[in-house]
Amino acid sequence: MVHPIAEANVQSLFGSLSPKKFYSRHSVTHSSSYIINSRGLKLFTQSWTPLPPTKIKGVMAVIHGFTGESNWFIQLTAIHFAKSGFATCAIDHQGHGFSEGLQCHIPDINPVVDDCIDFFDSFREQHCQSLPSFLYGESLGGAIALLIHLRRGRPWDGIVLNGAMCGISPKFKPTWTLERLLSAVAWVAPTMSVVPSRRKIPDVSFKEEWKRRLATASPQRTQAALRAATALELLRVCREVQSRFGEVEVPLLIVHGGDDAVSDPACAEELYKKAASKDKTIKIYPGMWHLLVGESQENVDLVFDYIVEWLSERAERAAACNESGKASVSVA
Repeated sequence: MVHPIAEANVQSLFGSLSPKKFYSRHSVTHSSSYIINSRGLKLFTQSWTPLPPTKIKGVMAVIHGFTGESNWFIQLTAIHFAKSGFATCAIDHQGHGFSEGLQCHIPDINPVVDDCIDFFDSFREQHCQSLPSFLYGESLGGAIALLIHLRRGRPWDGIVLNGAMCGISPKFKPTWTLERLLSAVAWVAPTMSVVPSRRKIPDVSFKEEWKRRLATASPQRTQAALRAATALELLRVCREVQSRFGEVEVPLLIVHGGDDAVSDPACAEELYKKAASKDKTIKIYPGMWHLLVGESQENVDLVFDYIVEWLSERAERAAACNESGKASVSVA
């Protein structure tokens, strides 16, 4: 199945179509709304659901990365999942996209994880409780997906990590002198944009130049340097996730670009080795960059066809287990 990025161009995610016509073309319905989180912030949420005759075979929650938003590239992936049979939802993290909060400022990841859990669980409750459910995270969204799983709340039937930020690439980290001074800078000026990375995120994330241009065209995207407290927290998140690799027990699919200069592929391999999951798969794609949707269409379809195949197989297994459980209860 061709990923919808094939229809985008440098002017629009939806090519020559309006959003409404684009959703119709891909046989999905779309809705959006705002929710108020526990801190009083208004957060933007979206969902995409397959239209009949496509049968809903699972629920999917997609999690965007740092400086990302649910309304841009990851929306096309959400549409791809929806037309493949998964009722899909997403949320803009605080300070990202259309959500309230200081732009791209995450001094503490835990409230962001709480927001995701609250919204994702409410979305799951809108669908049949026997439907299998999955998390899909890109970049920082991958680390958030792992933290959601590690909270041990309502279980998920699988996690897909795409370029997950389990460790920041040495090619992208700030200079070691600045990194050593970061704690002091964050204490004095936590919200100040004072931490330049060695390269801009879009420049090392999207291999195709027109996709880099489209990524930076979003009115909600910032090109400013990282805020001090946010940079410190991102480094801390990587350390926390790495220290808990062995606690990961959920069915796990890791896809990662071999030439990812943002999230370290070696950390993805370390997660695969240490995860306690009985069902785990890793795919490192040689030569590919950080955001795999930024590759050539041939490579995009190669990666996402495999993801959908993996999800569909796990959804079928989970559904079979659920039916078997119901039958056992009935007999008893």
